Amino acid sequence: MRPLEGIKVVTFEHAIAAPFCTRQLADLGARVIKIERPGTGDFARNYDERVSGLASHFVWTNRSKESVTLDVKQSLAIDVVHKLLADADVFVQNLAPGATQRLGLDYDALSARYPRLIVCDISGYGLDGPFRDKKAYDLLIQSESGFLSITGSENQPAKAGCSIADIAAGMYGYTNILAALLERSRTGKGKHIDVSMLESMVEWMSYPLYYAIDGQSAPRQTGASHATIFPYGPFKAGDGETVMLGLQNEREWKNFCETVIRQPQLHSDERFCSNSLRVEHREALTRLILEAFAGMTAAQVIERLEEASIANAHMNDMQAVWNHEQLSARKRWTTVQSPAGEIPALYPPGVAPSDDALMGAVPALGQHTNAILRELGFSESRIAEMHGSGAI
Repeated sequence: MRPLEGIKVVTFEHAIAAPFCTRQLADLGARVIKIERPGTGDFARNYDERVSGLASHFVWTNRSKESVTLDVKQSLAIDVVHKLLADADVFVQNLAPGATQRLGLDYDALSARYPRLIVCDISGYGLDGPFRDKKAYDLLIQSESGFLSITGSENQPAKAGCSIADIAAGMYGYTNILAALLERSRTGKGKHIDVSMLESMVEWMSYPLYYAIDGQSAPRQTGASHATIFPYGPFKAGDGETVMLGLQNEREWKNFCETVIRQPQLHSDERFCSNSLRVEHREALTRLILEAFAGMTAAQVIERLEEASIANAHMNDMQAVWNHEQLSARKRWTTVQSPAGEIPALYPPGVAPSDDALMGAVPALGQHTNAILRELGFSESRIAEMHGSGAI
């Protein structure tokens, strides 16, 4: 039995944050019914066509779900929503601020009717406060949370290459829902969860916030290098390939000097004899490291780093990750079905292939509408009528 088997989740979701949240629930066995707009659906379906004509964001965040199309501006469709919610455990939404209130589907209205229902609202800034109605996309929250101010190179801020603010909010939605399900098992009562992308990202920014507390300077923008530990980041070898390495303590610094760059005298050099001094003199130390690496290939540098027990990594591109030998050795890849056929998918982290994760299909728009309406007791003539009116 999967951990969330028997749990029913109804969603009004689009883009990434809420779909990423509910996909985690689906992976654990929950039944996730995704309500989409007729004709167009979740707009993330049309971000690109990279996966055999399907959108990369959509196939990532929507496997194992059922898609129902409803025009919730019509009363017939709202009736269907309430039939779905009648035995639901969780309702998740990330519509525009105020949308669920206008539909009578906000927590106050729903909790009175369904006291065991857990309602999770995911938004940019939260359901109150002066920024409540402000539009929020991933890049904008990366900026508002201060993430851009410490990321990139000096005077050249850079965004994260994936939807980090959406992912943060989605994961906090997911973990809070799991906690609410545990709480309900003791109290019998539902719960309201209000997750904001801003608060999720600011939590992840806590180290640089504390580093800059009381008006102190923030971590520098140092590209792919660590802002406050050095050497820690990318260094080119003599063959032009890049090696990523990281030192954490003085024992590793000594090993690095003796075994990797083979300049033991640098260990006691007054410019480099503590991490703070190495950060202060990072330009001079960078030159010395690059000079030492110039006569070696990246493979030889990594061999020495391994010998010295210094953490290191390859600078992989996407194709290298698809073919990563560690993921292959641990059998982390499987396949799922989609409207475009079979596509590869990564097992959820922490879930073993033997755990039988629910690696279900990515749904076509409205694929399950008729079946779910029949399940709810609607007759064929009634379903046909709803199609004719555009309610579904």
